[in-house]
Amino acid sequence: MNNIEDLKKLLSTPKKVAIVSHRNPDGDAIGSSLALFHYLSRYGHEATVCFPSEYPPIFRWMPGADYILIHDKQGEAANKEIEKAELIFCLDFNALHRIDKLGEKIAEQEGVPKILIDHHLDPEDFSDYTLSDISASSTCELIYDFIELLEDTKTIDKIIGECMLTGIITDTGSFRYSTSSKLYRIVAELKDKGVDDLDLQNKIFNSQTAKQLRLLGHCLTRGLELLYDYNTGMIILTKEDYRRFRIQRGDTEGLVNYILRIKQMRCAALITEREGFVKLSLRSKGDFSVQEIASKYFSGGGHRNASGGMSKLSLSDTIKKFKDILPGYEEELNKPLDF
Repeated sequence: MNNIEDLKKLLSTPKKVAIVSHRNPDGDAIGSSLALFHYLSRYGHEATVCFPSEYPPIFRWMPGADYILIHDKQGEAANKEIEKAELIFCLDFNALHRIDKLGEKIAEQEGVPKILIDHHLDPEDFSDYTLSDISASSTCELIYDFIELLEDTKTIDKIIGECMLTGIITDTGSFRYSTSSKLYRIVAELKDKGVDDLDLQNKIFNSQTAKQLRLLGHCLTRGLELLYDYNTGMIILTKEDYRRFRIQRGDTEGLVNYILRIKQMRCAALITEREGFVKLSLRSKGDFSVQEIASKYFSGGGHRNASGGMSKLSLSDTIKKFKDILPGYEEELNKPLDF
């Protein structure tokens, strides 16, 4: 990060701070935002976390989650927090359009320093201070790095550590990808601070409802299509499925990963029909990049092994478009895996 000393000076006196993250916030967006919220609060900063849309109910246990403002529901209050902010932290997204109307409001705040902390490819040039590292496992890992740059890791306590480790666990798929020796050293530090990783795993992964398990059963039986010629699998959810299973935010989290449990599968897609558009969640194993597919064909992006996008076509036409893309990647998709 450039100009860290200048940022230290800005943070040396209490300020009004807005912390924002992306639409449909996941564990890393929530974890990094709340970790930074608690850290800044330790020094008397008046911090507020704002998200464009609701976060999954499974994360309501997180310390400070009750204070998050949701722009879709509390637009006026969220806008006021942006307007009065003296510093704006932008976490876990690389472009202001990723946060919809919140992004428009932030763009209006000329002269207010903006700090971007993110691990996605190709960050846009809208921030005054940037900590961007695509090799990082998560934005939560980068929040640790940020506090380390401030030479203040001693301030990290159990609450801050719980928020950080939540994002690390979710963005690495419980340490199945995007790990490094550095990351494990950070996790060891968090455990030394009193963070119980087993308790977090239970809260994140063992708190599902019967409805969610029934939905999983439907996805793996009636909603699953395997394209063996391209080592690719798809799970399809229609608007009727959304009504039948009363699907809410967070209910589909992790479904796409089940496809990659099949040994030969290299690419997985969860394709869901929404009101007015179709959403795609893409995952891959090995060196195959779903980020390229998401950005090139579906107005999206993300990481090499985890990306998302959308389509304005009908569900059937979107499925056809996705299938028609695969022959162009046939050689890559049929490379043997190393395990």
